[in-house]
Amino acid sequence: MADTDEQWERKAIERLAGAALQEQRRARRWGIFFKLLTFAYITVILLMAVDWKSRGEATDGKHTALVEVSGVIAPGADASAERIVAALQAAFKDGNTQGVVVRINSPGGSPVQANAIYDEMRRLRQKYPKIPLYAVVEDLCASGGYYVAVGADKIYVSKSSIVGSIGVRMDGFGLTGLMEKLGVERRLLTAGENKGFLDPFLPVNEAQQRHAQALLEDVHRQFIGVVREGRGKRLKESPEIFSGLVWTGERGVELGLADAFGSLDYVAREVVKAENVVDFTEKENLAERFARRFGAGAASALLESTLRASLQPR
Repeated sequence: MADTDEQWERKAIERLAGAALQEQRRARRWGIFFKLLTFAYITVILLMAVDWKSRGEATDGKHTALVEVSGVIAPGADASAERIVAALQAAFKDGNTQGVVVRINSPGGSPVQANAIYDEMRRLRQKYPKIPLYAVVEDLCASGGYYVAVGADKIYVSKSSIVGSIGVRMDGFGLTGLMEKLGVERRLLTAGENKGFLDPFLPVNEAQQRHAQALLEDVHRQFIGVVREGRGKRLKESPEIFSGLVWTGERGVELGLADAFGSLDYVAREVVKAENVVDFTEKENLAERFARRFGAGAASALLESTLRASLQPR
């Protein structure tokens, strides 16, 4: 009986010691986490202060304002309408801006986002009639990228630039044959006969396909209207112009898709007559990148720590 009591006391002591040790480890992990969080907070504040200072000093003297449209035009991207519109507004509002250049290197993207940028470019030109607005094309200015470009007073290209692609596309795929070979049965429940619109796991529905084509043609018609509005009589229309084809910058000038050859430096120096270029592009700064990456890393570490603690034997 005495041995049983001793064993019970020993096990109780071991459990208490184990629980205390586990609690210490948990407290240590949380302590490290909050120290890292405090360090990250201080670092972000310092980076933001440096970034604000550099932005505040950037617009001294007469200058050409630059706004970059780089990459896919889409919500949340560097070339989103939100970022580009904010940059354009800041560029036109600055009292030292002599001209604004939108430098484009984009394959296109969302027609909604491109239209929002185009509309704002036209609005700002009316609000600030003394500030010219130019587009400078680098390697690629296609589809939604060209949609944006036609909002400028003039479009400058390199002879080897690629411009055009005035068209609209909708991508998809079909897996019905593969599913049959694999013996997979598609089970889809909907409320509304067209809720499974163009489902890739179902055979093509001709009525839905016609509706999708009508949607594409509507957006294409809007795109064509914007190009005609922006380019006016400079555009040498032909059946191929609005077919989705692309051309070199050299051919684009001949077709009236662009006005002349020139780089950012050339336009700033020879056209705007303000050689100093100030970048107004809304870019993710060091503080934002650090905060985003640290936030993701800290969340992952916290989750891993919590899971490890919960899986430990008690």
